[in-house]
Amino acid sequence: MLCSCDSARIYEENKSITDGIWNVNNVISFEVEITDSVAPVNLYLNVRNAGMYQFENLFMFITTTFPNGKLHEDTVECILADQSGWLGDGLGDIFDNQILFRRRVVFPLTGAYVFSFEQAHRFGDEPYIENLPFIVDVGLRIEYSK
Repeated sequence: MLCSCDSARIYEENKSITDGIWNVNNVISFEVEITDSVAPVNLYLNVRNAGMYQFENLFMFITTTFPNGKLHEDTVECILADQSGWLGDGLGDIFDNQILFRRRVVFPLTGAYVFSFEQAHRFGDEPYIENLPFIVDVGLRIEYSK
């Protein structure tokens, strides 16, 4: 039995990455209509990776575009594994993680916000990894802070 009751959730959407290969030029964006400029919220990244993913972490650039056009940029490290193995919830060879990246944010304006995610993973001396394999889905969750 499934229950869709989730009173804390304001917004949640996940987007699949074509063939599970995240190209550095593939910016994944979410447009969210914010109607509450008073209550604090938490922002989460949803990351789904295959067990063949070669790294313990994933770096992302996150750009938030406010309704007035102002930009806010973050660099976020998502820890996906530790010494004991993959973190998050696993089913077969797929692992789901929800990473808190902004805590108790109060949106200063109501209106349409755009959250844009870019993979920013590096390896060795390379400035970026052009095609990052085994990242299956990326998503955004916004929920009221408790």
